[in-house]
Amino acid sequence: MAYDFIDSVGNDVDVVSDSENIKKLLKIPYSKSHVSMAVHRIGRTLLLDELDIQELFMRSSQTGDWTWLKEFYQRLIDQKWQRKKKSKEHWYQKAILSKFLYYSINGDGAAQPVPSTSKQHQEGPVSGEGDEAGEASWPAPFEMPSSLSEDPGASNQGSVPVEPSYIVGHVASAPKEQNLTTLFNDGENSQGLKNDFVRNILWTFEDIHMLVGSNMPIFGGGRYPAVSLRLRDNNKPINVLTGIDYWLDNLICNVPELVMCFHVNGIVQKYEMIKTEDIPNLENSNFSTKVIKDIAQNILSFLKSNCTKEGHTYWLFKASGSDIVKLYDLTTLCEETEDKYQNPFTMPVAILLYKVACNMMLKKNQNKKHYGTIRTLLLNCLKLLDNGRHPQIIASANYMLSELFQLDEPKKEDSTDFPINGNSDESYSEEEEEMPDSDENGSYSNSSDPPDDNKAVAIIKSVGELSVPEKYKSVHRIRPSCAFPVCHGTEERCRLVLNYVLEGLKSVDSSIKKESDLPAADPSTPIPLKYEDESTSGGPECLEKQMALFLDKMGSFQKGKHSSQSGMIPGSWQYKMKLQLILKSSKAYYVLSDAAMILQKYGRALRYIKLALQCHDTYCCLCASMLPEVLVFLCQCLTLCGDIQLMLAQNANNRAAYLEEYNYQTKEDQEILHSLHRESRCQVFAWATDLSTDLECQLSVSCKCYEAAYEILLFSNLKSQNPEQHVQVLKRMGNIRNEIGVFYMNQAAAVQTERVGNKTVSTTEQQLWKKSFSCFEEGIQNFESIDDATNAALLLCNTGRLMRICAQAHCAAEGDFKREFSPEEALYYNKAIDYYLKALRSLGKRDVHPAVWDSVNWELSTTYFTMATLQQDYAPLSRKAQEQIEKEVSEAMMKSLKYCDIDTVSARQPLCQYRAATIHHRLASMYHSCLRNQVGDEHLRKQHRVLADLHYSKAVRLFQLLKDAPCELLRVQLERVAFAEFQMASQNSSAGKLKTLFGALDIMAKTKGAFQLIKKELVAESELTSEGKSAAENMSPTDSSTSLNKDEALKLLSIFESRMSFILLQSIKLLTSTKKKTGGINEEEAVLQTNKQVYSLLLRATANRSLTLLERVEVILNLLEQLSQNSDTGSAGIQ
Repeated sequence: MAYDFIDSVGNDVDVVSDSENIKKLLKIPYSKSHVSMAVHRIGRTLLLDELDIQELFMRSSQTGDWTWLKEFYQRLIDQKWQRKKKSKEHWYQKAILSKFLYYSINGDGAAQPVPSTSKQHQEGPVSGEGDEAGEASWPAPFEMPSSLSEDPGASNQGSVPVEPSYIVGHVASAPKEQNLTTLFNDGENSQGLKNDFVRNILWTFEDIHMLVGSNMPIFGGGRYPAVSLRLRDNNKPINVLTGIDYWLDNLICNVPELVMCFHVNGIVQKYEMIKTEDIPNLENSNFSTKVIKDIAQNILSFLKSNCTKEGHTYWLFKASGSDIVKLYDLTTLCEETEDKYQNPFTMPVAILLYKVACNMMLKKNQNKKHYGTIRTLLLNCLKLLDNGRHPQIIASANYMLSELFQLDEPKKEDSTDFPINGNSDESYSEEEEEMPDSDENGSYSNSSDPPDDNKAVAIIKSVGELSVPEKYKSVHRIRPSCAFPVCHGTEERCRLVLNYVLEGLKSVDSSIKKESDLPAADPSTPIPLKYEDESTSGGPECLEKQMALFLDKMGSFQKGKHSSQSGMIPGSWQYKMKLQLILKSSKAYYVLSDAAMILQKYGRALRYIKLALQCHDTYCCLCASMLPEVLVFLCQCLTLCGDIQLMLAQNANNRAAYLEEYNYQTKEDQEILHSLHRESRCQVFAWATDLSTDLECQLSVSCKCYEAAYEILLFSNLKSQNPEQHVQVLKRMGNIRNEIGVFYMNQAAAVQTERVGNKTVSTTEQQLWKKSFSCFEEGIQNFESIDDATNAALLLCNTGRLMRICAQAHCAAEGDFKREFSPEEALYYNKAIDYYLKALRSLGKRDVHPAVWDSVNWELSTTYFTMATLQQDYAPLSRKAQEQIEKEVSEAMMKSLKYCDIDTVSARQPLCQYRAATIHHRLASMYHSCLRNQVGDEHLRKQHRVLADLHYSKAVRLFQLLKDAPCELLRVQLERVAFAEFQMASQNSSAGKLKTLFGALDIMAKTKGAFQLIKKELVAESELTSEGKSAAENMSPTDSSTSLNKDEALKLLSIFESRMSFILLQSIKLLTSTKKKTGGINEEEAVLQTNKQVYSLLLRATANRSLTLLERVEVILNLLEQLSQNSDTGSAGIQ
């Protein structure tokens, strides 16, 4: 009955039993007869079966079973046991009842109602003969009509309106979804147990929910739609036990009335109709319904408090004439014998545990909070089964246990969850087995009992205690939803899954017969061949061919190997179960690999993904058709393998640690591999999981993995069904091709660096350029196919960098002797510029990705600047005119300025400012040079003079913004002084010359900031030297990192001193001659005196060769300070 109503077992129902067993339990305080029942617990449900000891022992004398129980029974309970024979009276009553029922149901011979002389309340026939009143309904199931409800008197003690799903007439009518999974045949399911009850009723008695089987015949028709019929000897009065019997039968079946047929020696005397609620008040049969309810509550509480272990068989026993009720754990007693499987309840209970768990798993709307319950049911089921006898159920139960642990759930850790403790293989915690105090709830202990009772789990010392309200309170707690959570850390969860998978594989492998043991085919029996229309299977077959071709290309796959080496028959339960277990293990290893990848344990990650792919290889070799989800999973495995190989390539420094992780293997992993090798040794993807020491090989393997994953998506038409997977694979393909391209590019640069002298570009370099360019080109196509503009721009940027390396290689090949900017260099630099411009067009605008946009702009500016600098420094005068070169240099410099963003605040801003200042300096120098060397066209000279002055001014302004380029600022200022000297040389008037000289002195005075920076760095360096290492360690990075080039500063200082000396001398001469001609002017006199004083001090300083660089800088600063004080005065005097 429990098999047929799995939905009710474990959760909603407290008791499942025969109505006769229920009645026997509730009559214990009133009856002296013996009680013997087997009790089993499934979740919160108790299953009660009659345990006929006499019948059992009679059978055991023939079969040899239950001998241990017989000995125990004789020793402790009934030492003088002998089978009691049933009396003739018993058989007589049984025969007369059978005839009575027969004639009450069938045709003309049916008994007719006899009018009551005592004016009983029935007014019509109870059973008809095919007339309009209706025929008897027995043994058809009774379904209560909606118009017939419980009357008020029986509202709390009758059965609730029975739902149709709980009323079945035959076992065959049980819903299909409640049967075992198709992995099991009916013989192993039922174990020979059948539901022979006429009706199965969900009965609620007070707050006790019971599933009860009943065979009571129910008659009905006309005004009496449902009545029960009883045969009574008119000479024997009804006693309490009979009254309780009738009352409970009617309550269970929800029958409102009882018809009593009184007879004398088989001759019907009269019929009497009694309402169900009146039965407790019959004469000689008075009993309290409240007491019956208390008995029910106490018995249920007693059983629930003591029958705590799922899978155990408990024996509730009361000897005939005794007041003591005892409860024994037969499973514990049976385990003390040689064979624990002598308990015939073991297999049915194990199957029931499995079916309940299976039913809960199959419910789509099942909440995960029940996973703990399912796990407990399955573990208890496994404890009861012998692997040699029931491998199929054990394998399936282990697979279901592995399915409880969701491998694809989000990674989260909940510290508030209780761990699975040591008591998890039982249903309830230890607290549930603690017994309440005897003073309050009666004695459960056996401390005061005779030694004979020490085997009992619990004892009711007197049946009278059952009538006391709430005498026995259940200390059983319904297991909370979080009591046994199955949510662990990723690695622990996967390890548990693999442990269950391994147990399942062992069970399957142990059940597979060796090929030599397989029975030979009967030549007289035709072998059934399944026909399949090609039109329906063309798709999968085509896919399979494509997969075979792909696997053949990938490695060592051989066609036609879809067979098992161990002799498994395709389609058998072993074959199906092993496929599921292998796939589950593959997924577990994949999740483990992904977790190790996150922890940066790349050697461990590669080992796990290798195991995952080995599992998948075996699955592919066994399985004749590949499901789409399996192909998608294979694609994910290959993608992860590619990621791991890439990470190993990028972290080559830890290769020794990764190798150690890779070679480690647990015993569990070895046993799973052994089970896989029983079926197949095909290693299709072995190439993908080797730990190579070669960087190029690792990058190539990574790329190959991504290509394989992409090809799977392509030929299996899974691209449209899994767009995210498709995008991820293409993105990774673009990324790995970028990595390989950069690898070859760096190798080419290294070869170029090692090249000695003026050797031409080698073939090796050219081959590396081609490989790198090809990888970049394919990567760009990958990113463009998924509209990834940012990554496409980065690869275009790298291609531009490759072109610059090619240009630099040709530059090195020319040598420095008579060096000119070659056409090959110009070609490659222009190609680089084209790729950078494509990258900018790919991005569109800066908002798309500011960092990438700024990077591309900087590289483009650098390319223009490098090309212009080379053209300026190594002018190709043999091919081009000077004017054309100057024009091209000017255009390239201006374009470099265009892409050099000096305004945006970023980490690169100082570099941009330095680059812009350098460009203005170079342009100013170029125009200065043109002005010196150019003769003739006055308009052009004037234009060059204006441009030179403009760019010098911009260069100074930008260098002044920088705090780490004092030498560059000083050089620009000195060039400006030289430019002023050049202008003075072409002037004729003294006033014009004086103005130019004062302008030059003013420029020199403005170099004070540069000299202050130089002084600061020199002082910092001297302090660092004097204070030693300890001081150096305490200094901040900005103070200690002096980048001053002392040789450069010394050279510039010497030039500065000489030019300052020259300008001061010229100004003194001009001022002196002007004074003689025009007479003294106070302002000019003051300027003259200052200049003489400064000139004198400068001559003394330059003459003193013992001064250090720092001291010379300090002298210059002092002189510049004096000049700056009179600069305004001097300017006014010249007006």
